[in-house]
Amino acid sequence: MENSATKTYEFLENFEFWLQSIGLSADLAQYTKVFTAIISILILAVLANYIAKRIIVVGLTRITQKTKNKWDNYLVTRKVFHKLSHLAPALVIQFTIGIALYDFNPDLTLTIVNLTKVYIVLAWVFVINSFLDALHDVYLNLDMARNRPIKGYIQLFKIIVYIFAGIVIIAIVFDKDVKNLLVGMGASAAILTLVFKDTILGLVASVQVSANNMVKPGDWIEMPSRGADGTVLEISLNTVKVQNWDRTISTIPTYALVSESFTNWKGMEEGADGRRIKRSIFIDMRSVKFCSPELLDKLKKIHILKDYIDMRSKEIEEFNVKMGFDTSVPVNGRRMTNLGVFRKYIEAYLTHHPKVNSQTIQMVRQMQPTDRGIPLEVYCFSAEKSWVNYEEVQADVFDHIMAVVPEFELRVFQNPSGDDFQVIANTFNSKQI
Repeated sequence: MENSATKTYEFLENFEFWLQSIGLSADLAQYTKVFTAIISILILAVLANYIAKRIIVVGLTRITQKTKNKWDNYLVTRKVFHKLSHLAPALVIQFTIGIALYDFNPDLTLTIVNLTKVYIVLAWVFVINSFLDALHDVYLNLDMARNRPIKGYIQLFKIIVYIFAGIVIIAIVFDKDVKNLLVGMGASAAILTLVFKDTILGLVASVQVSANNMVKPGDWIEMPSRGADGTVLEISLNTVKVQNWDRTISTIPTYALVSESFTNWKGMEEGADGRRIKRSIFIDMRSVKFCSPELLDKLKKIHILKDYIDMRSKEIEEFNVKMGFDTSVPVNGRRMTNLGVFRKYIEAYLTHHPKVNSQTIQMVRQMQPTDRGIPLEVYCFSAEKSWVNYEEVQADVFDHIMAVVPEFELRVFQNPSGDDFQVIANTFNSKQI
């Protein structure tokens, strides 16, 4: 290496003397020599970049595709080879720029060399980051990954790499020894922690938010503790800006996304299931009863209930006959109730509704009775995801449900109002008269 550099020095010196011999001044000959050397270095850097990316990286990619191992495919997917190729032109510049500018401008040479070193450090950071991601991908394919996740350790190692790279860059820029810089930073760590507490918290939170893909601009988040409910506009080191649905802007500290709970609706918007409908209506318990033959005949005229009532009636009749129950007494044997038939009707109605996703879970269930009646909860998913369309589908479903309640001789519970008390008072007065 030293012999090659010496020969290059001699070649440049001879080139400069030759330029002077053909009539150029000393300064012009030196400028011409430096310019020619820099152009040559740039050509070598471009050539090295081309060889690294177009030949070496492409060749390694083809080799990995032909191998039976899967782990090397992740190196290609995470672009480890591609990011490693960025080192080629930087190394060419680092090892040749001093030869070109050795007697021209030492300060300029030092500046270019330092900038090249900073670039190399950053390139190595990206390479290590991609390699760790590939390593994590390989680990996820192992059986032990289900019970022993290592993502936290990968993230911690990345943070250490970022911190160490930052220290090295500072040492390069300010021409300091890395060891002395580490000792000095350790002594002032307590003061720096107090002064830059919010910045440090924001930095750590930003890394965690980004690494865990918790939230990104454009996501709809809901954070009641911070009064935020809307679309994320911007995520910076210290703050997250959220445009609420009333067009106001909420500013949230970045570390609050890690230390506090919030809801991200991204999964709903990107998922194929749709948006969940989960709402209850309260049935007056006093209106629940066994279905009379007249009521069953009436309900059989409902198209989506006819097959169910016929099948259920036959099943119940066969069971009661088999068990020898005296069905003249309503409590003997098995019977259908108007609430049970109503529940089956809602299930069938949801299945046939064009705006309800029939491929997802659908359920109509009774909840624990309360002083407001029996909650009948409807659980399904709307095929419409946008807010306005979703609310329209939900309202359409419950408009219909509440409208058909009387057809099953049921009543929706509602707390008595002033009009109800007035009706009772009028009825009482009329009976007194």
